[in-house]
This record gives sequence, C-alpha cells and structure tokens, in this order.
Amino acid sequence: MITLKDLEAYLWGAANLLRGMIDAADFKQYIFPMLFYKRLCDVYDEEYDLALKESNGSLEFAEYEENHRFQIPKGYHWNDIRKETKDVGLKFQKALREIEKKNAKLHGIFGDAQWSNKNRFTDEKMVDLIDHFSSLKLTLENVPADEFGTAYEYLIKKFADDSGHTAAEFYTNRTVVQLMTLILAPQPAEAIYDPTCGTGGMLLNCVLQLKNAGKEYRNLVLQGQELNLITSAIARMNMIIHDIDDFEIAQGDTLDNPAFIKEDKLETFNIILANPPYSVKRWNRKKWLKDPYGRNIWGTPPQGCADYAFIQHIYHSLDKQNGRAAILLPHGILFRDTEAEIRRKMVEMDVVDAVIGLGPNLFYNSSMESCVLILRNNKPVQRMGKILFINAVGEVHKERSESCLEKEHIERIVNAYRSYQDIEAFAKVVTKEQVLSNSGNLNIRLYTSPDETNHKADLPQLYNELQRSSENMQKTMEDLLRKLKEFGVGKKNSCK
Repeated sequence: MITLKDLEAYLWGAANLLRGMIDAADFKQYIFPMLFYKRLCDVYDEEYDLALKESNGSLEFAEYEENHRFQIPKGYHWNDIRKETKDVGLKFQKALREIEKKNAKLHGIFGDAQWSNKNRFTDEKMVDLIDHFSSLKLTLENVPADEFGTAYEYLIKKFADDSGHTAAEFYTNRTVVQLMTLILAPQPAEAIYDPTCGTGGMLLNCVLQLKNAGKEYRNLVLQGQELNLITSAIARMNMIIHDIDDFEIAQGDTLDNPAFIKEDKLETFNIILANPPYSVKRWNRKKWLKDPYGRNIWGTPPQGCADYAFIQHIYHSLDKQNGRAAILLPHGILFRDTEAEIRRKMVEMDVVDAVIGLGPNLFYNSSMESCVLILRNNKPVQRMGKILFINAVGEVHKERSESCLEKEHIERIVNAYRSYQDIEAFAKVVTKEQVLSNSGNLNIRLYTSPDETNHKADLPQLYNELQRSSENMQKTMEDLLRKLKEFGVGKKNSCK
C-alpha cells in the first residue's frame, strides 16, 4: 500500500510540473482529469486480473470488457498513450473523448482543457507529466477508495490555497461543512441536494458521516448542480473516486435553469446544504420576477445581490414534511435594508429554525464574518414560532490568514442547536413575534450578547490595531494633501 504522505507528495509533484506553463488557478482543469484517467485504467486492469484469477484463467477479455462498469476502448488505455512521443497532447485528448463516448456516465467528465495546444504543452512536457503519473499504480489494493478520496480532497484544498480568488467557487472550509452536516443529521435513504455544489464536498460529507457512524449510506440519493464546467466535472470525479454510484451532478445555472425538475416543478429534498456564491450581481433578475417555478415567494432580490434568490430556491426545493437546509452565507443577509421585506416574509412563514453566527476568515480568501442559516419545514411543536440564535463568533481557531472550527467548537455549536435552549452569552431562543417587532432583522447581536470572556484578551490587540490604523490614516491624509498641492488643487483659479 502507498502511504497517504507519499500519495500527497505524488499528486502535488504533478501540479508542480505545470508551474510556469499555466496559471495556478488553471491547475485543476489539467491535473484532475489526468489523475482520474490514470485511476480508471489502473482499477480496470486490477479488476480484470482479479476476475481472471477467480475464473481460473478461463475468462475472455472481451467478456470482461463487455460487462465491466466502465469501458476502456482499444488503443486508448493509459499504457497506449504512454508509448506515444509525438503529438502526445492530441492523442491524450482523443483518448479522453473516446472514453467519454464509450461510457454514458462519464460524458463530459474530463472537461474541456486544450491538451493539444503545443504552445502550452510540448510533447516533452506531456511525456514528463505522463511519466510522473505512471510512477505509481493507483489500484484499489495500493490506494483504497477512502484513502484516495482523502488525497483527492487534499489536492482540492491545495489548489484552493494556491489559486487565490478562484478558490471559493470550488472549495468550502471542510470544518464548516462538518458543522452543517452534523446539524442536519442525514439519515439512510434520504435525498440530499446542493444547488451550488462546487466539487461536491458537502454531498460527500453526508455520505462519510453516515459511513463513520456505521449506518447505511449506499441508499442516499445525491444530487447537485454547479455552474462552472470543470468544477462540475471534478465533482463527478470526486464521487466516483469515493466509490459512490448513486449520484447526479448537473452543470448549469441553478437560478436561471434549475436542473432537477419533475412534472414541471422543482424536485424536493430531505436535506439541502449549500454555500452559494455570495452577492452575485450578474443574474437574470427580470426572469425571476415571473419565475416559472414560483420560487419568488418572498419577493425579488436587488440586481446587485442574488443571495435571497438562492435562499428562496433552496426553500422551494425542501420536502414539505421533513425538509431541512443549512446555508453558509455572508453575515449581511441577516440585516441588509434592501432585503428587509423579503426577510420579514421569510420570518413570518416560520421556516427559520436557527441562525448561527461564525467568525471571520471562514470564507475562502475573505475576512468577512459568515453565518449559517438553518431552514426547516414542519418544525417540531416545541420549536414552532421560535428561532434559535447562536453567537459562535468566538468559536474559531485562527492561524495566519485562515480560520477553522476545531472539534470542541463544532461540538459546542451542535449541542446548543440540539438543546434549543438559552445559553448565557452564546445562545438565545427568540419568538417569531420578537423578531418581527425588529422588522424581521436577524442580526444575531440584537438577541445575544458577545461572550466577554472570549474577547477580553483581544482588547490590547484591538487597541494597538486601532492606533496603527489611525496613524496610517494620518499619513495617508498628509500624502494626499501634499499631492493635491503639487497639482495646484486649492489655488485661486487664474482663468477667471
């Protein structure tokens, strides 16, 4: 077996071969398809050898090929491409397309990277990449599905770290995903949906939670939609690599063209997890005004901020009996004036189960505070007409520019949610009427006081930062005044 450490070094080594040729943000559209192709071929060979052994050598390859879950067309196996030295990129791209043609389930899974572009990939560079990937056998015996999935997640995380502003589109802080999944508590055979699924991490976490608890997970129904072509392809690869068969990942715009429709209505789900792209400005607001699926039940959000379009889509997609959703959002959705009427109607419908305030730096490449909005249909009697506010801003581990939730943070938040009781300076159960008396404002600080013990130690640091900020502002003003004088601004106008 290959150790996880060696596997991670192997994967990151492939990415490093691309440095200088393409932007770090584009690594994923080349590395993931190549990795998936290699894994597919190695497992294909491994399972043939096993089937041959079980048949005492009597199995014909043609019979195996016909009945295997995936087909590798003749001449397009990894080992065939490895022999090539001329026009390698073109032949590699042809192999990916032929595999997609032969396997309906893999249609479009390899994305649209331009492998044949010799200005980007010379034959020598393609040979180097293929040789690097050929250095390890990615069989199930060498790398079991769980370990390979862990390494795959490692690579997703590394690309998120390395690619700057594009990270948020395909990666959500895994500790926040764990929190959201524990709160929703998925059960066997439930239908689970992520309308902005990225690389599928939230859907996978539901599987892993049940698996780790020793519960049946193979009968979950997993569905997701993702706008970005390569990211949606990575999500599909991610599912297969984690040995999950019953899933559907659609590519497209969830607001403009939702993919999961049944009898001209949105399909509904027991569980929805989502981290929608925040404050989307380019969306079809005009179409939303007369949404064919009736999603604008609380109103139409402003053009410059589609957050409440996603929230309404999610609510409309919840099962009427036990549908529950956890949505990771920017803190502003709780109190922005432009969405006050929409928010008020949402509160009136008594579908807001809880609002959890999280600390800064939990969004990728952003220092803003985030929150988790919990929606629930058919609330238990003891929760009807109530909303739980949890002020977990202090429940965060900070390391440089990143933050995460540690085990004790997650446990404290989940326990507070499950108990649904007041906890001094941390959690507060508030009636729907109290919130409506504040015009539907869901700002957590209106209902819970910050835990002073968590912040006393930060006061000297805050004071120093304020002082530095003041000094910087003074310097900036002095520089600005000096430049204005240089350009003659403020002098008497001599043209009059």
